[in-house]
Amino acid sequence: MSTATLTIDLEALTANWRTLNAASDTTVETAAVVKANGYGLGAGRVARALARAGARKFFVALAEEGAELRQALGPGPEICVFSGHMPGDTDMIHDLSLVPMLNSIDQMLRHVEALPGHPFGVQLDTGMNRLGMEPGEWAALRDIALTQNIKLIMSHLACADAPDHPMNAQQLAAFRQMTDGCDVPRSLSATGGILLGSDYHFDLTRPGVGLYGGLPFAAARPVAAISLPVIQIRDLDPGETVGYSNTWTATQPTRIATVAAGYADGILRVMGPNTQLFADDIACPLRGRISMDLITVDITHLSEDPKSLDLLNDRQTVDTLADNAGTIGYEILTSLGARYQRRYVGA
Repeated sequence: MSTATLTIDLEALTANWRTLNAASDTTVETAAVVKANGYGLGAGRVARALARAGARKFFVALAEEGAELRQALGPGPEICVFSGHMPGDTDMIHDLSLVPMLNSIDQMLRHVEALPGHPFGVQLDTGMNRLGMEPGEWAALRDIALTQNIKLIMSHLACADAPDHPMNAQQLAAFRQMTDGCDVPRSLSATGGILLGSDYHFDLTRPGVGLYGGLPFAAARPVAAISLPVIQIRDLDPGETVGYSNTWTATQPTRIATVAAGYADGILRVMGPNTQLFADDIACPLRGRISMDLITVDITHLSEDPKSLDLLNDRQTVDTLADNAGTIGYEILTSLGARYQRRYVGA
């Protein structure tokens, strides 16, 4: 093995989807968010596994992502586009049967003029101030929109990962005020919203990061694992240093392994001081800085030289790495670079 290996457990992925699906009433449909190339794990393979598990609606960020996903899934599953109907998207939306989530009056006009009768959804801003129509815009368009081929009304929670945050109840109330009586399927919750309880579920939930093993779904099964090949092993005498800027100095005889991966592979430089690699269950601390393509690791305490070391496993999850880097699991997953040999196991 000459390159780092990213193993994706499709059985764990589909088990996470089934668990989140079971968290809501049987009348609630559970979709799947596969944007950003399936959170870095490969949208086509991920979506096909989820479709076999029962998912029939998928969400992507951009029409271009929808085009790639349609090629992977074929006809049948519904593919919704969060960014709505952007200039230049018309042919893709029409030819590939994509469902744009319209975010503004301009998008609504563009859609109904270019593709009359084509299905769409509407995204409402209930306080996040990111995407979606504000209450005044929606009030002006609501009656017209409800006479068109509208498939879904949705919004997005800003603080669902903090269950006690007052913003959750505030957005729920705003969403109800804007949508009660519309007689159109509604969706408010991604992973965190599902975990808030049935008041937030409405007709459709849209789990994303929880499918891939990330918080706030603490019960999720890990989906991704990373193994890094050892390129070279050397012995250091006390006083010798490791890596750029001599940031680590050996105080005793030390055996150092150099592995093939670095920040070009999404292993963020800032996570170095708190991150370990693993030989089976034995932790091995990093020594020196994470560089673009290489990481140096202390293996002095191992009984034999390893051929590879694990970065991501059951003991050091995406959220552990995120904490080490002062970020969130989403960024760790979506930063995983193209150089990994992606290996799929399970379903």
